[in-house]
Amino acid sequence: MKDLLIEGINKWVDLTPEEERIILEQVVFETYPTKQVLVKPGEDSHWTYFVLKGILRSYTVDENGAEHVLNFATPGWWIADMYSYLSEKPSIMYIDVIDDAEVYLLSRKKVEELYLKVPKLERFFRILTQNSLVSNQQRIIDKMSLTAEERYDKFQKQFKDVKNCLPQKHIASYIGVTPEFFSKMKSRLLKQK
Repeated sequence: MKDLLIEGINKWVDLTPEEERIILEQVVFETYPTKQVLVKPGEDSHWTYFVLKGILRSYTVDENGAEHVLNFATPGWWIADMYSYLSEKPSIMYIDVIDDAEVYLLSRKKVEELYLKVPKLERFFRILTQNSLVSNQQRIIDKMSLTAEERYDKFQKQFKDVKNCLPQKHIASYIGVTPEFFSKMKSRLLKQK
């Protein structure tokens, strides 16, 4: 069975067995328990995380202590504080573990080295970045133009495999509502069925 990372890359570029070996030699395998904080604001974040198992999330905390979930990463997904990772400036967000995780870590330095050893990866990461930009733009538009119910429906379709594993307060934050509103909205939706 192929490695999940290699399968994901091969969806966009065709790697040779030698290129696959080179990539797998450069990643660092780690396991993290639930609630482990991987990135904090003010720290340098030189890593991008590829999830093999479990769930990670990225979020910010406002001056009132409210969390604002930016993204979830499930198996096969990448997550990073791209601001810190690309600019080499201190992080502006948190990344933590929601469900015990197995991940590959890849540092910016190793990515640059891999671009020279496996040039196809530049194309792969360009495609990944473009897809991320499109997704983030759509999410901003959705937040401005869709109702909370419509945003929740999109969330359920996007995260159908893990939606029941996520705390309700994180889902509420992701779709941009308070936990109290989310609870009432879910009750109302259940009554409509």
